[in-house]
Amino acid sequence: MAPPAIAARSDDAPATASVARPMNWIAILLGFLTAVGPVSTDIYLPAFPALEASLHAQAGSAEMTLAIWFVGLAIGQITMGPLSDRFGRRMPMLVGTLIYTLASVGCALAGDIWTFSSFRLLASLGASASLVIPSACVRDISYGNEAARLMSRLVLVMGVVPVLAPTIGGFVLSFTTWRSIFWASAAYGLVCTVLVARVLPETLPERERSILSPLALATRYVMLARDRGFITNAMIAGFGCFMSFTYLSAAPSVFIHLFGFTPAGFGMLFGVFAVCMIGASQINGVLVGRIDAGRILGMSVGTAVLGTVGMLVVSVVMAFAIRGGTTPHGLELVPLVLTMMVALGTTGIIGPNAAVGAMADHPRLAGSAAAFIGTLQYVLGAIAGAFVGMLPRTTPVPMAGVMLLGAIIMLVMVLLRPARPAAGEAEAEAHMAGEAAGAPPMVH
Repeated sequence: MAPPAIAARSDDAPATASVARPMNWIAILLGFLTAVGPVSTDIYLPAFPALEASLHAQAGSAEMTLAIWFVGLAIGQITMGPLSDRFGRRMPMLVGTLIYTLASVGCALAGDIWTFSSFRLLASLGASASLVIPSACVRDISYGNEAARLMSRLVLVMGVVPVLAPTIGGFVLSFTTWRSIFWASAAYGLVCTVLVARVLPETLPERERSILSPLALATRYVMLARDRGFITNAMIAGFGCFMSFTYLSAAPSVFIHLFGFTPAGFGMLFGVFAVCMIGASQINGVLVGRIDAGRILGMSVGTAVLGTVGMLVVSVVMAFAIRGGTTPHGLELVPLVLTMMVALGTTGIIGPNAAVGAMADHPRLAGSAAAFIGTLQYVLGAIAGAFVGMLPRTTPVPMAGVMLLGAIIMLVMVLLRPARPAAGEAEAEAHMAGEAAGAPPMVH
């Protein structure tokens, strides 16, 4: 038996090294499964007016169904994570994708807004598995820099899909009704269910699974919340989402109503910002092998602060111009767009590195840790949307100010993070600890 100190350090190693499949192949599969959440979030946005008209619902009802979707994702993530730690990754994922598929059929057949909302809530509970479990799978089969690379590929999917989904939904609506969108969602869910049942490997062996009970569940989340390494990184990931949701909530009013963008023009601008986030996430995948992931995270948060400070300065200048009767347009908006590109682009780097840092010391609670992070992100995102909604939008200052608030809190969390060895050193220590404890060597 290994000495107690070494045995304790063996938790740094992945929970299992039995998955001997190419990492690129695993990343593609997990990315396809992860896309269920963002696809279902954005694909029906162009259908809001048609949905309300078809179901004879009052104005604003479609937005309410989106809020219900986010509530279900938050609830589902906090439960799916522990379930995946207890029963393995495949079974909860299989049940979740099946529930999502059947609930999407219910949405397609709904005859009123309340029925639709009920099935939408059920679908979100099922889809939450695809937001939690792929991240836990990454932690099961990799560590440190390799985990950050795989997480960056999942972030790529999370960035590309929200850009494409509304376009796909609008294209479908040009030929048929909004119900076809949910039939397509059901078909996608069915494909995911088959892939999970037939292709997805089990990455968490039975010897590594944890016992599930209400008391154990509460204790687990309290333990995670009290761990400074976990909570500081989780807060960084959460407030990165806070920044993004602030932009999503405020930008339509700022650019369409204030600056006079057409919906198509705003869609192109939305795509530019998304490309920045996607590009940043891929740059991160290249850098993590050369620079420690923790250092990259700190530099990215610092860049986010600089970008949001720039946004606020530009916004204040624009506010004075607007009060003077001159609304900026055309090239006058370039400084605002450029500073937003810097601020939002960093979220593509912050997200994966913060998630990896949060889960690094909790391999056997990876599902619960991923669920905690995901729920925190959606809760902070909802708070950001509510906060921005209470502020005036006659200038871009509220949007820039709230985004700066999120960036400053991230910077504080970076400063509060406990010091830890560089990723390469930690991997070497975990490898030796695993061998000393009789564990199989890590697979990368």
